[in-house]
Amino acid sequence: MKRVPVASLPLALLLFSGSPYVLATEGSVGRPITGQIVYSNAGIIPPEPGWVVSATSIYYDGELSKSKPAPVRGEVGSGLKMKVSYTMTNITRIWDTGKGRWNFASAVGLPVQYTDAEVDLTGPRGHTVRETDYGTQFADALITPIAAGYHFSATDHIAMSLPIYVPTGSYDKDRLANAGQNTYTFMPTLAYTHLYEKGGEFSLLGAFEFYTRNDATDYQNGSIFRLDGLWTHGLGNGWAAGVVGGVIKQVTDDEGPTADQLNGFRGHSAGVGPYIGWSGKFSDAQASINARWVSEFDSVNRPEGDGVSVNLTLAFF
Repeated sequence: MKRVPVASLPLALLLFSGSPYVLATEGSVGRPITGQIVYSNAGIIPPEPGWVVSATSIYYDGELSKSKPAPVRGEVGSGLKMKVSYTMTNITRIWDTGKGRWNFASAVGLPVQYTDAEVDLTGPRGHTVRETDYGTQFADALITPIAAGYHFSATDHIAMSLPIYVPTGSYDKDRLANAGQNTYTFMPTLAYTHLYEKGGEFSLLGAFEFYTRNDATDYQNGSIFRLDGLWTHGLGNGWAAGVVGGVIKQVTDDEGPTADQLNGFRGHSAGVGPYIGWSGKFSDAQASINARWVSEFDSVNRPEGDGVSVNLTLAFF
């Protein structure tokens, strides 16, 4: 295969699935937000060695119906509302693997999160109390030891990776607003990208998420499957616009005393919305900036709301 020059590719963001947590599971939250996981050129690891630095900021505002119970702090609450502002700084190293179809990379992501949560909880005398909590904290770090990319041609690519969340974030089992989850999460991921000759792309990113048990609350989150898609049309001068969306499906029940009260508390959601981005040269770096808005629907056992995100990426080859 003819080696694909990096200048011929729109910039790969290499975020490796970094996102704040919102799904069914403990506290009605899990790792991903609907439609916020896929990124431009998700299936491409650039063929030239170098460094990629990116910053992604996501704002999410969602709520769970007051009639829907949810596991919170080892209790069963209702009327959960959440506002999350999450910023991930990600550093990726693209390794020098020479000419060929395969390329490899490693990455680490360091996030900060503002969380504002409120929920109704039943007190010891049977009275319902509205509890609120908020705070800005370090969230769980995201480590990708290795990602492998394969170039079928100049237009078709895949990437495989195993991102891992490690419980480095702030966590207190008595708080509502926790940026950390007190669990490891292993996320085998497969992404595909097709580039159109006149600009634009079609990218898919699928992953499973496997959680360890939260020993502080004796809660085991169920496994999750997620699939996000991105389609864009080239507008010229590095600009592209299109549609982004995703589905999240919990495939196994939650486990533990609280989860048992809620029949396993499986959840799912779907969302779709617009996307716009630009890529080109900025000083000595390849640069990319993009934004999206995803509105959720068909949510079960999780908050339903809207997510807005902006990403800036600089690559040095």
